[in-house]
Amino acid sequence: MKLPLAGLFVTVAVACVLAGLSPAAQIVDTEDAPGTRAASPIYGVTLPEGYRQWPLIAPAEEGEPLDELRAVLGNPIAMEAYRKRQLPFPDGTVLVKLAWKRIPSSEFEPASVPGAATTVQVMVKDSRKFAGTGGWGFGRFVQGPPADEAQHQTCFACHQARVVGHDYVFTRYAR
Repeated sequence: MKLPLAGLFVTVAVACVLAGLSPAAQIVDTEDAPGTRAASPIYGVTLPEGYRQWPLIAPAEEGEPLDELRAVLGNPIAMEAYRKRQLPFPDGTVLVKLAWKRIPSSEFEPASVPGAATTVQVMVKDSRKFAGTGGWGFGRFVQGPPADEAQHQTCFACHQARVVGHDYVFTRYAR
């Protein structure tokens, strides 16, 4: 039985609030020395300070083969652009997607809850620095070894193929 969209929204929103206690907190920065941050290959994107306290833009659910629950968060510039329905997004926009394996809830059978964290993904808008990729830089951070360059090469290609008309951003604002 699939969880209705409203139930999914609540599940992911609660997971976001609890993110500081979830396994997602173990994905990055645990191996870095204090004051340093892991950077993505190709783009050099890092995880922004305090991103786990940013507002929720929207939840998402990814079916097979990933079978994930996701939450997309935005910095203040992103949130203002979403509220104004501003496209293209302005420079300084930062989007962060948290992802967890989806598992059945032990308390409520039709519901899904976050399981093990899978990735934290980041998009940074800087039209000069990332001119060759629609103005966006990408970061994909995983538990264990850093994601490799080949994985990052697929980021823009996928966004370009599917959402060029929405400034390369999949996520729509959940009002």
